[in-house]
Amino acid sequence: MTAADAPPPLRPGVFVERPNRFLTRVLLDGPPGRPMGDPVEAHLPDPGRLRELLVPGRRVWVRPVPRPSTGKPKRRTRFTLVLVETPDRSGWVSVDTTLPNRMVGEALAEGRVEEFEGWCLDRAEVRHGGSRFDFRLVRHGEPLFLEVKSVTLVEEGRALFPDAVTARGTRHLKELAELARAGIATAVLFVAQRADVREIEAARSIDPTFADALATARQAGVAIYGRRCRVSPEGVELLGPVPVL
Repeated sequence: MTAADAPPPLRPGVFVERPNRFLTRVLLDGPPGRPMGDPVEAHLPDPGRLRELLVPGRRVWVRPVPRPSTGKPKRRTRFTLVLVETPDRSGWVSVDTTLPNRMVGEALAEGRVEEFEGWCLDRAEVRHGGSRFDFRLVRHGEPLFLEVKSVTLVEEGRALFPDAVTARGTRHLKELAELARAGIATAVLFVAQRADVREIEAARSIDPTFADALATARQAGVAIYGRRCRVSPEGVELLGPVPVL
């Protein structure tokens, strides 16, 4: 990556409000000794509830969107909200739901995911039958289909997924379970985009249907894994395994 290709540095600010699922307003920090200006609009990549994170006054970091040198911008907002401070102000949470797939894809390509030792990354965003999965790995000519789930909600060290009802997530689990029953290797990898995580669990109080589907998938032979991340304004790093209860 050249300097011209590198993304612009993040800018700190304070969360103000969330008018809709994909839009936030943020007060950016100004120069020392100068007041903040008017709120700017920032795209929110995570459509989840995020009620414990997106609280007025909470510290955040946004990424400026490079403006085209010619022609009209491709999007309305000039910023993307990427990090939110944890409720206890001890760290940061990534709210970029596309990031786990990118991190896992890179780690798989480099053979750095011990849960899949011996497997080689074949393709991303692959269709099988009527289903579409995040990754297909191969070993000795046999496939493994992998789904990656981004996790942001944490209560007392326990990461919970989902933070809102997810019919799509339940469908993925049922499809993976069907493949597992047919003798095809399948797996789910939950990636908690924060460091304050000891374990991961289905959020039964939020989506009991998903929790039941996860238990059924595990019984059918779907491998269930979890990871956490080190998150800071300098970057997000995939860390070691955590148990999925």
